[in-house]
Amino acid sequence: MNESTATTNATLSANRQIARAAGTVMLAFVIGQAAGLARSILVANTFGITHDLDAFVAANRVSETLFNLVAGGALGSAFIPTFTALLAKDERKPAWRLAAALANLVVLTLSLLAALAAIFAPQIARYALAPGLAKDPRLFVLTVDLLRIQLASTVLFGLGGLLVGILNSHQVFLIPALTPAMYQFGLIFGVLALAPRMGIYGLAWGVVIGSALYLLVQFPALLKLPKVGRGWIPSLGLDNPSVREVVFLMAPRLFGVAIVQLNFWVNTWLASQMSAGSVSAVTYGFMLMLMAQAVIAQSVATAMMPTLAAQYALGRLSDVRSSLAASLRGVLFLSLPASVGLMLLREPIIALLYQRGNFDARSTQVVAWALLWYAAGLVGHCVMEILARAFYSLHDTKTPVLVGILAMSLNVVLSFVFSALFTQIGWMPHGGLALANSLATALEAVTLFLLMRRRLKGIEARKVVNGFGQAVVATLAMSLALIAWLQFAGRYSPWFMAMGGMAIGGLVYGLGVWALRVPEMHTLLQATQRKLSR
Repeated sequence: MNESTATTNATLSANRQIARAAGTVMLAFVIGQAAGLARSILVANTFGITHDLDAFVAANRVSETLFNLVAGGALGSAFIPTFTALLAKDERKPAWRLAAALANLVVLTLSLLAALAAIFAPQIARYALAPGLAKDPRLFVLTVDLLRIQLASTVLFGLGGLLVGILNSHQVFLIPALTPAMYQFGLIFGVLALAPRMGIYGLAWGVVIGSALYLLVQFPALLKLPKVGRGWIPSLGLDNPSVREVVFLMAPRLFGVAIVQLNFWVNTWLASQMSAGSVSAVTYGFMLMLMAQAVIAQSVATAMMPTLAAQYALGRLSDVRSSLAASLRGVLFLSLPASVGLMLLREPIIALLYQRGNFDARSTQVVAWALLWYAAGLVGHCVMEILARAFYSLHDTKTPVLVGILAMSLNVVLSFVFSALFTQIGWMPHGGLALANSLATALEAVTLFLLMRRRLKGIEARKVVNGFGQAVVATLAMSLALIAWLQFAGRYSPWFMAMGGMAIGGLVYGLGVWALRVPEMHTLLQATQRKLSR
């Protein structure tokens, strides 16, 4: 076997490894998204789209921001490449010293920040978070109380996020990918068991219970890892070069996450001053789009990142190009039809999922309006997720962060512009917040693609563009079929419209990509046949 053949086989093996891991993660993400969907249905049925739920959503923004700033995407994007590089070089003891030091730093930092947020909760709620809610004394007190309760989840989520990175670096994907489902189960417990007696406070305590499950479910998998070097060390590791490297890589990403969170705060700030339920409507619409994004892009990105990091650590740039191109084709193959399907079927899907109890027909229309504009940005969100993780795998956190800062800054500006423009036109203004997010994210994805192509001196762009073109043709056929279906089924129940539409859309798209001989479709069929033959 010559060197070229060996390299090709290694690349194909790495791509198959990503595909297998992505399939495992995708299955777990589907379970998590199903649990999240069940939770959102229960919450909608129990609380509807009201100011009380707006207060909960606004209060949750603080603990979510602290987690994301310290231990969420910022830490994970810097920790996994560094930790994986040490493991790839069989330096297990230094790798575990790094993990222990970061765990100590996460607990200390999040505890201090949570304590400060609890002390200044009234000022945060009144001036920075939701001034529209603060005008009502009852809603103001409610927002402050809910904020303080949910702060208890930040440390638990912080440690849990670090464990996700440790397990993923060891090519353990199933259990970490199930952690979002555990969190949702905590919220479901809060709605079913606590809310009947405690009202919206029960949902807040569900956040704390869910964060504990998010952390604890990972310990069995952690204990099964090789014991060499594993253990807790009471040190912050400030003199450890690997810790300094993670902090150095994390710093620019931290600014990027801060800008993203600022955008969420601006949206909450603006929506709190719109009609009742606008904060909840934007949240529901964004959540439904993110469900699709999580299943499609986060599963692939989670599986891809350790492989790309290892390939880069070993200097195999041609493998990096091939693996990244395959990942991009995969997400385009799935995200484009999902985006159009959500846009066309938005009202029957929302009515099917939520329209019962306190969630009425008006609530469906308000959420569907937000989903229309968020769904338009699904492709951009998916591509951006893959490319950002690819940059992190190359130990480059600056590029995606700088691009992200520009994109999210544009997002903030456009949020003001589009919400005002929608109001002037006579449209519901919260749709402008969603459109601003979609447009800014699409520009971010295109910019990252061009920069990555230059960084790697090509990423098999022709293969990616050809795959996108095939997906466009098949999606156009699917769109025509769905429009015809909606014309026919408009007088029937939302259940019939939504389920029938998804079935017809999936069938027409599947036949389209099969007729166009899209490689991803044939790979999927072969994998399904192998599963069924076992």
